Amino acid sequence: MSEIYDSVFRTLINDCKQRLPFVLNEVFGENYDGTETVTFHPNEHFISRYDEPDDKRITDTNFTVAGKITKEYHLECESSKYSSQMLVRIFEYDAQIALDHSRVEKNCIKVRFPNTAVLYLRSSRRTPDSMKVVIETPGGTFSYDVPVMKMSDYSADDIFRKKLYILLPFYIFNFEKKFKKYSKNKDELKQLTDEYEKISLRLQQLTQSGEITSFEKHTISKLSGDVADQIADGFEQVQKGVHDTMCGPIIVTEAREILEDGIEIGFSRGEAKGRAEGENKLGALFRALEEAGRKDDAFKAASDAEYRQKLYKEFGIE
Repeated sequence: MSEIYDSVFRTLINDCKQRLPFVLNEVFGENYDGTETVTFHPNEHFISRYDEPDDKRITDTNFTVAGKITKEYHLECESSKYSSQMLVRIFEYDAQIALDHSRVEKNCIKVRFPNTAVLYLRSSRRTPDSMKVVIETPGGTFSYDVPVMKMSDYSADDIFRKKLYILLPFYIFNFEKKFKKYSKNKDELKQLTDEYEKISLRLQQLTQSGEITSFEKHTISKLSGDVADQIADGFEQVQKGVHDTMCGPIIVTEAREILEDGIEIGFSRGEAKGRAEGENKLGALFRALEEAGRKDDAFKAASDAEYRQKLYKEFGIE
């Protein structure tokens, strides 16, 4: 199940990457405004061990942010409660990332470790606020801190006030201990669904104001439902309450808004020639996807040009 949450986290990071700098503001005390360029690096690394096959490890996300200066980051999402083994994994990942980006100059190799943090979806009293990596070398001892974010520290108001929208799909973890109550008490369950109705409304307001895109809203809403389906396995009323509130039926007009976002992305840079053809092509693709019942593909196609080209070929749209 942890792999599912890792996958959700990576999807959020990639599909809502312009919201990522605000997470960095929170955990590292940065001062990003969301206009920075975020560039992702490969997240597969092979850890070499003496006399053993290479061990493939997949980091949750490794990227650089180019603002006034360029910095490299490594974020991990952990659904299990704190274990000291996590620090071992962190060091292995960080060392491999440093090696991947190392520079050899004459008789010297230069390695740079990334700024690293961990998001704990579940936490307890044992979960620290930060961790530390200490490296002892013949030339001296060096160390760096690994800040810890705990999902339990954030209310919905905190998330919206600090623009930590990427955390919203995991907000359901804060209610995990009450699932049994929700399944037996309709009033308790209504409090949960009311909370998510407010979240859904606030996301809609952010979309209307232009704070986030329709595609980002869809991604956050859909993944909120997906996470609820997984974590509340066996608690059907909780699954249905959160999923139906956040996702609901995918309305055609919302899908069309997302496709229009895609049109603007492709044609807003003075490319007047061919705009009508482009709109017709996107419209044809939208109709084909709608008839095939593949609305999720429509949402993805709106912001992913490569995926859009793949769908054009699939449906024979020229």
